[in-house]
Amino acid sequence: MTTLGDSMEDMSNSLSLSERINRVAPSATLAVDSKAKAMKAQGVDVIGFGAGEPNFATPKAIVDVAAEAVIEPKNYKYTQTAGLPELRAAIADKTLRDSGYEVKPEQVVVTNGGKQAVYETFQLLLNDDDEVIIPTPYWTSYPEAVKLAGGKPVEVFAGADVSFEPNIADLEAARTDRTKAIIITSPNNPTGAVWSEQTIRAIGQWAIEHGIWVVSDEIYEHLTYDGVKTTYVGAAVPEVRDQLIVLNGVAKTYAMPGWRVGWMVAPEPVAKAAAKLQGHMTSNVNNIAQRAALAAVSGPLDAVAEMRAAFDTRRGIIVSALNDIEGVHCPTPKGAFYAFADVRGLLNRPVGPNGLEFETSSDLAAALLDEAHVAAVPGEAFGAPGYMRFSYAVADDQIVEGMRRFKEWAEAKRA
Repeated sequence: MTTLGDSMEDMSNSLSLSERINRVAPSATLAVDSKAKAMKAQGVDVIGFGAGEPNFATPKAIVDVAAEAVIEPKNYKYTQTAGLPELRAAIADKTLRDSGYEVKPEQVVVTNGGKQAVYETFQLLLNDDDEVIIPTPYWTSYPEAVKLAGGKPVEVFAGADVSFEPNIADLEAARTDRTKAIIITSPNNPTGAVWSEQTIRAIGQWAIEHGIWVVSDEIYEHLTYDGVKTTYVGAAVPEVRDQLIVLNGVAKTYAMPGWRVGWMVAPEPVAKAAAKLQGHMTSNVNNIAQRAALAAVSGPLDAVAEMRAAFDTRRGIIVSALNDIEGVHCPTPKGAFYAFADVRGLLNRPVGPNGLEFETSSDLAAALLDEAHVAAVPGEAFGAPGYMRFSYAVADDQIVEGMRRFKEWAEAKRA
């Protein structure tokens, strides 16, 4: 006989969320940013180093194109799901200009930000229990996107002692007969590392040898310093292009995070499959944003150079300030706009005005936000406990003040 309790339990099970979504962790970077914004809304003066969001305005020439597009009735309609034909052609041209090799517009799919391109990639590539090798430290959403596709993320750690660059021996040790793909992120989030041409070539050749997809996230391609240049695997290893998916977008290069325009460049069968998937998810990206992106990718890189110069100055300020804090060590990043600081010297010892001890960088970051009102993302979010990521895509004076607070707070008990 079925009881009311049994019925309620059955109903509870039927109304539960999927195991897949329950296995996925929230975005740690967005969580830190959200808490910082909530504190600001309550009147707390928070210095936020959490989100990777340039503080510059989108260049005026791009905004002007969008403003004109708003009053064009043709932009009130759907476009092709894969994106405006002229934007796809412009991205193909941009790939030749910047990456040094030719692709067809038919290989381009325009997405709602680079993050959608990441999500779609693993939905297209993975069957249940397929494995993706993720060099670590990694961007926080990679393993979760793999899990959402039913796959298994396999972390391969490379620390500051090797400039956060993976080596082939470690990748090979992680490879199994279930390995389907490997991720390249250079310039890197969260470390700011720019992998050498030798490393990029070796990964591409290794992937060809073993029939593994290469997923290359190149969204920070133009943000490099000290004469270091981005190596594009598609140019360095031409033979890999048939098994290469490139992810990119306008957010970082052109200070356009809120416009939500990204893309993937892939072999044509993959691009067609991506358009099919997107047709059931979002259809086309916002038309006005696509017009703005068209102006961005087909225009000059002068504004990008100006922003890069500003980031370079900020890089020097924040790295110097972090290394001036007892117990903190921060290598100088060569790309992106992140300082990835080793804070293990602050753990398991009295820190802060209350002399508390913290076992993890996550606990340390939480206390830094609550007590000193400085927001940074703990290394646990990137598969690297003991580190903290500080975005220097913020104003110079905010960097100076935030670092002053961090130093004062960290060294208060020892003063």
